[in-house]
Amino acid sequence: MTGTARTSAWRNWAGNVTARPARTVAPATARGTAEAVAAAAADGLRVKAVGSGHSFTAAAVTDGLLIRPERLTGLRAVDRAAGTVTVGAGMRLGTLNRLLSAHGLSLTNMGDIMEQTVSGAVGTGTHGTGRDSAAVAAQLRGLELVIADGSVLECSAAQNAEVFAAARVGLGALGVITAVTFAVEPEFLLTAREEPMSLGRVTAEFDRLVTENEHFEFYWFPHTEHCTTKRNNRSEGPAAPLGRAAAWVDDELLSNGLFGAVCALGRAVPATVPGIARLTGRALSARTYTDIPYKVFTSPRRVRFLEMEYALPREAAMTALRELCSVIERRRLRVSFPVEVRTAPADDIPLSTASGRETAYIAVHMYRGAPYREYFSAAEQIMTAHGGRPHWGKLHSRDAEYLAGVYPEFTKFTAVRDRLDPDRVFANAYLRRVLGE
Repeated sequence: MTGTARTSAWRNWAGNVTARPARTVAPATARGTAEAVAAAAADGLRVKAVGSGHSFTAAAVTDGLLIRPERLTGLRAVDRAAGTVTVGAGMRLGTLNRLLSAHGLSLTNMGDIMEQTVSGAVGTGTHGTGRDSAAVAAQLRGLELVIADGSVLECSAAQNAEVFAAARVGLGALGVITAVTFAVEPEFLLTAREEPMSLGRVTAEFDRLVTENEHFEFYWFPHTEHCTTKRNNRSEGPAAPLGRAAAWVDDELLSNGLFGAVCALGRAVPATVPGIARLTGRALSARTYTDIPYKVFTSPRRVRFLEMEYALPREAAMTALRELCSVIERRRLRVSFPVEVRTAPADDIPLSTASGRETAYIAVHMYRGAPYREYFSAAEQIMTAHGGRPHWGKLHSRDAEYLAGVYPEFTKFTAVRDRLDPDRVFANAYLRRVLGE
């Protein structure tokens, strides 16, 4: 069974993308997904699968068949000997993390948001920050993929290896992922050290901070010299989690409730933004705690925003950040959201933003409803001048011609696409722009 057909509109988390499909289904199995894909293709409909809607692009938009993820969930297998766990593609990362913890297991690295589905996270290149450990997709050991002709492919390094290599970050262009197998390890402890630091010090010591810590990132508050740094390193313990009151003050009151209120004020009265930024940059104090990985890596994000993020060669990141600081002040842009900087080691995934090079990420955000185009355009000009690669799930204006120039294995990916989906059953306007026809 493929679920009940529905035709209601779909909207993403940020509210900037809407789809109005002719059909919507929620299959519970790979076979049901395959039947839905084959039926849609026979009727001349394009097909897209959605996750939780945390992408800011139109990657999942279709006017044909929309496949929803909510029934493609559940634990399929735990293989302790192999160090793997297989789950349905529609499982949320938050559910996965809690499930793994219940089994005494963990991913090695993860991003800071747990609302994405596992297939959406891998398909768009979701990542955290790490000196040695890479993005979510680099932790994949297998996937189940429904392709355009209705076949179900089991993919891994040993089976359909070329497809697996490409589909780890597949943008939904190769088919519909129905299950994923992750490499996992015994659950461990991380000690988180969060503290304020000046922008000048962070940029001067960036390479050392990255090299000396397993996971380093920082947030810079535009219009100020204030940064908040985060260093996460493995610990022998004992666990020393944040107290409930302290966690509520920092993660809910300051980072969500109060921050949302000041962002709304900044949107209504842009002249207040620099003053608000100075207050916000001073509000978060130093703290140290030790806990299991997902409770350290992730945090709630309830303030809605739009985002652009670029992956740069790591050696170019601080130069690009200084250029961004300059353009914000020169153009008198009013930016209430901090700029986020993270890193990743090189990986071997054709369309991974860290493919083949040590990488630093610079992410810019604007509160939902605030004008963002001038800021994002200025940031994009800086990032592309340094050979930047845009995050596949975040706003950008790049096309296939540009992307083929910054991804050495771009044509390897498009060759797999040509073989699996010659009739472009999984195409849409976004994929035509970023991958070409």
